[in-house]
Amino acid sequence: MARDTSHINKTNDNDADNRVVIFDTTLRDGEQSPGASMTLSEKLQIAEILDGMGVDVIEAGFPIASNGDFEAVSEIAKITENAVVCGLARSGPMDIDRAGEALAEAKRFRIHTFISTSPVHMKFKLQMEPEEVLEAVTSSVTRARGFTEDVEWSAEDATRTENDFLCRCVEAAIKAGATTINIPDTVGYTVPEEYYALISMLRERVPDADEVVFSTHCHNDLGMAVANSLAGVRAGARQVECTINGMGERAGNAALEEIVMALDTRSDALPFTTGIDTTRLMPASKLVSAVTAFPVQYNKAIVGANAFAHESGIHQDGMLKHNQTYEIMTPESVGLKESSLVMGKHSGRHAFREKLKDLGYELGDNAFQDAFQRFKDLADKKKHVFDEDIEALVDDEIASGSDRIKLVALTVIAGTEGPQKATVTMEVDGAAHCKEASGDGPVDATFNAIRAIVPHDARLPLYQVSAVTEGTDAQAEVMVRLEENGKMVTGKSADTDTLVASARAYIGALNKLLVKREKTAPGSMLAS
Repeated sequence: MARDTSHINKTNDNDADNRVVIFDTTLRDGEQSPGASMTLSEKLQIAEILDGMGVDVIEAGFPIASNGDFEAVSEIAKITENAVVCGLARSGPMDIDRAGEALAEAKRFRIHTFISTSPVHMKFKLQMEPEEVLEAVTSSVTRARGFTEDVEWSAEDATRTENDFLCRCVEAAIKAGATTINIPDTVGYTVPEEYYALISMLRERVPDADEVVFSTHCHNDLGMAVANSLAGVRAGARQVECTINGMGERAGNAALEEIVMALDTRSDALPFTTGIDTTRLMPASKLVSAVTAFPVQYNKAIVGANAFAHESGIHQDGMLKHNQTYEIMTPESVGLKESSLVMGKHSGRHAFREKLKDLGYELGDNAFQDAFQRFKDLADKKKHVFDEDIEALVDDEIASGSDRIKLVALTVIAGTEGPQKATVTMEVDGAAHCKEASGDGPVDATFNAIRAIVPHDARLPLYQVSAVTEGTDAQAEVMVRLEENGKMVTGKSADTDTLVASARAYIGALNKLLVKREKTAPGSMLAS
C-alpha cells in the first residue's frame, strides 16, 4: 500500500525535481463551509473529476465524523483510479483506526493525522501540556504507520506555534515514520515572508527534514492563502493543500485553480510543475459550485464569469488587435472556449463593429454611426447589452418600421374543454390572411395559427410573460425568442390581454427573422 513518492523533491539540492504535489481537500475542508454539505453521489462525482484532472491526493473526508463521512471515504477509495485517497484523523486511536478501515480498499491511500501545537490551542482547546502533545504526535503517527507507509502529520495552527516546540513536534513525527509534514496556517494569520521563513527554518533545523515532503495548508482569512502557499513552495514545500473555488472554513482555503495557473503561467518566477490538466479547471469549478450551491464570484481569478471578459473600450480594442494585450493566459487553457467582449456603456466603436460582424451585419458608415449611438443610449439604461438587444436595435434600424407582417384580429376559444382554438387574421405584405388552428392551450393554438400563415422551422427557446404593474388589469409583457440556423431574434409586446400580447410578440420576432432571411436568401417566407 506504500505510495510512490520517487517523483517528489526530498532534498535541498537546487537541481532536484521541482514537481509540486496537488493535495485537494474540497471533499473534506471544502465541505466544512457552512451550508456546503454534499450527498454521497455528489462526492463521488467530484472525486471522479478530481481524479481525472490529475490531482495527486484526494482528501476524501473525516471518517470518524459520521457514518456518512465513513461511507463516502470508503466509496471514493473504491472508485479512484490514479490519485492517492486520504482520510483525516485526530491523534486518538479510534480516529486512526476508523480512517484505516475506511481506506482499506483503495489502490493507494494515506492517513492524515493532526494535533494542535500553538499555545492558545493547547491551553484552551486541547487542555494539554506541550509534553502530552509531543507524546500524542509520536503515538498517532506510529499507529497510522500500522495501516500504511504513507502517513501525513499536521501541526494545527502551526503559524502561531513557538518555533522551538514546532521543531520538536516535526522531528517526533519524522522519527515515528511520517512521510509528509504539513504546516498549516489554520486561521489565515501569516504573511508570505513569515511563511517562507517558517518553512525554511524547519527544513534547516529539523533532523532528516530532507527525507520528507513539506506541505502547505493555508486559509484565506486575510486574503493571502495563495500567496502564502506559493511562498511555502519557494521555500521548499513540495505539496500544496487546496480546494476547488477556494472552498473551506470561514474565508476558505487556497484555491487549487489559482495555485495551478500561477505555477503554469509564471514558470519564469516559479519554476515548478504539477500534474494537473488545466483544461479541466472550469468544468471542476462549475461542478463544485453546482453541487454546493456556492456561486463563484464574478471577478474570481481563473474561473470567475468575468475572468476572461472585457468591457472597457480601450481593453476591447487591445484584445481585438492581440489577445496578449490584456490576457496573461488563454481561456482555452482553463477549459473555456474563448474570451468574451462584454457589450456595455464602456465599449468602443471597434468592439461594436466587430460584434456586428459576428452577428452577420455589415453597415455603411452613416448607418453604423446611427446604430452605435442607439447602442450607447441603450447601454446607459441597462447593465449588460446582449446579442439579442443589438440584433433588435440593428434590425429595427434596417426595417425602419416597415414590418411586413401585422396582426389584424385574434379570436381564441379556451377553457376546461379542449381542444383550444385560435383564429388569426394577419396582413402580410398588404394582403389579408386568415387561419384557424388548435393547440395544447390558447397560446399554442395562437402560435400554430400564425405558423399556418407564415410557415417556418424556427425553434421557440423562450416564451416569457411578466406583469408590468400590479392588479388583475395589469398589462402583460410578453417576450418571445425564436432561433433559426444559429441566429436568435426576439419580439416583445405588452397588452392587458395576454394572448394579444403573445401574438404580437411572436409576430414581432417573425418580422425580425424575415429581415435576417432577406439578407442572406432573398425571397418570400410566406405560404402560397
